[in-house]
Amino acid sequence: MRVAVLREDSCQPKKCMDECREFCPPVRNGQECIVMDAKTGKPHISEALCIGCGICINKCPHDALIITQLPSELASDMIHRYSMNGFRLFRLPSPSKESVIGILGPNGMGKSTAINILSGQLIPNLGDYDADEVWLEDAIESLPKGELRDFLNLVLEGEITISVKPQYVDHLPRVASGPVIDLLTKVDETGTLAENAEKLGISHLLERDIDQLSGGELQRVAICATLLKDADVYFFDEPSSYLDIHERMRIVKIIHGLSQSKRVIVIEHDLAVLDVLADLVHIVYGEKGAYGIFTPARPTRTAINVYLDGFLPEQNMRIRDKPIRFLSHTERRSEKGIPILEWGDIEKKLGEFSLTTGRGAVHQAEVVGVVGANGTGKSTMFKMIAGEIEYDDGWITAEAKISYKPQHVSVEHDLPVQEWLDAEVGQAWRSGEFQVTVVRAMGVDKLLAKRANKLSGGELQAVSIVICLARDADLYLLDEPSAHLDANARMECAKAIRRTMEANEKSAFVIDHDVYFIDILADSLLVFEGKGGIHGHAEGPFRLKEGMNRFLETVGVTFRRDHDSSRPRINKEKSRKDREQRASGDFYSFER
Repeated sequence: MRVAVLREDSCQPKKCMDECREFCPPVRNGQECIVMDAKTGKPHISEALCIGCGICINKCPHDALIITQLPSELASDMIHRYSMNGFRLFRLPSPSKESVIGILGPNGMGKSTAINILSGQLIPNLGDYDADEVWLEDAIESLPKGELRDFLNLVLEGEITISVKPQYVDHLPRVASGPVIDLLTKVDETGTLAENAEKLGISHLLERDIDQLSGGELQRVAICATLLKDADVYFFDEPSSYLDIHERMRIVKIIHGLSQSKRVIVIEHDLAVLDVLADLVHIVYGEKGAYGIFTPARPTRTAINVYLDGFLPEQNMRIRDKPIRFLSHTERRSEKGIPILEWGDIEKKLGEFSLTTGRGAVHQAEVVGVVGANGTGKSTMFKMIAGEIEYDDGWITAEAKISYKPQHVSVEHDLPVQEWLDAEVGQAWRSGEFQVTVVRAMGVDKLLAKRANKLSGGELQAVSIVICLARDADLYLLDEPSAHLDANARMECAKAIRRTMEANEKSAFVIDHDVYFIDILADSLLVFEGKGGIHGHAEGPFRLKEGMNRFLETVGVTFRRDHDSSRPRINKEKSRKDREQRASGDFYSFER
């Protein structure tokens, strides 16, 4: 089955000479394989007439075409198709009673489309995009008998109510205003506002205005609003974004409790959280913006290992060029270069919050992971190092040239990404090595024609990381670079940061809450302790294992290594492995 997709955002008919049509062999032989739309000037490609030569793909100056082959048996599994050359979705995840079903896969593969179908907001057309009317009954009849078909029948009969936590919680202030309690009171169908606010640790935020909340606070408010709806099925789209590991483990317990009586589906890119949260996981693969294919559900451990390996054995399908590997040895490096930046005894007062530090240094070619609870001063220290705010006492050496990516990235201009990159860093992003190790690895090469103010949260994050790493600096500060990135993009981002520092003998500080992300990139850890919003204290950097043990002891969580992939895995509380590691003080084991 041939699939031809046009990336509408990339296609620019006013800036090309219709190369896709002019060089198409079937067109030259008199067949209408490619027809240009009279209104838009964009091509319509006939998949039946296309011979799959790939010439139009290579000739398109804007990289707007995707033409690929899929197994013919997938034709009967098509759930939805948006247009003639639009995105198409194959198969659906299946909600299960008293279970947490996870969805794992890159952004742009149809996860949101699947949720819209399962929630009854979108009627699947089974590939018949031209149909005048689409009936849900017909779509259901086409599915094999089983749990998914039974579930959609309940949706059809109006016997299923849905509650959805959206992905981009930072958009919440755009659609709601006023005190948090007003918003939560409006959606409280269960009469459990006070109870859920207490569980989520937001009781002190109820009188605060929504536009005054941080990303982590908005996330917890959004989760609370989702829980307050009296529903049969709960969808959580990236519930861990902006949350520290303390809060992530709290969310895991809340969702587990919910699943005892409700159906729950979770889209989650933090693999450590997904591992301990989900009972079964559907992998979704395909090509961004072109097609997405849901695989049958697997046990969580098996699904994550298969995803990291990049090969689906049942389908005999490779979904990634190379597997993602985790280090199994205890230390990444034993020798340190010269100090790039040093600090000592810093004190800073911001309203009721105070930050103090010990003495520390970051060395040449060293990547320092920065971990700690939200509100303990991590971003504040970054701003002091970057010179954006002054410290009250202590000292920081000032010789290092700094490149800084802040936590929250926003853009107002509408420049194409290519022009934005040129304006920010000149020609630096175009060099061959940087193109391979950073630009292509982060997928930014596919965004060059897209306008900055049209980028999604993950795309904006990727471009911001490229800009930060492309600047000429001695020390790179990246504040939560994994936010909004899917699991694959996070791993690629971690490797891109490491390669850049090693190749150029530069140094980096990276704040993040994703343990997998930190494990891949960090040589050492700067650990923040204290009470969020009141006091924070930074110590280190420590060697990775020492820093993780110190940090995780305060969280009360132990990690072991997966026997097959060497990835870090959270131990179940009070399990034999958990008890053994706590007793030995080995909260972050390097052993399988």
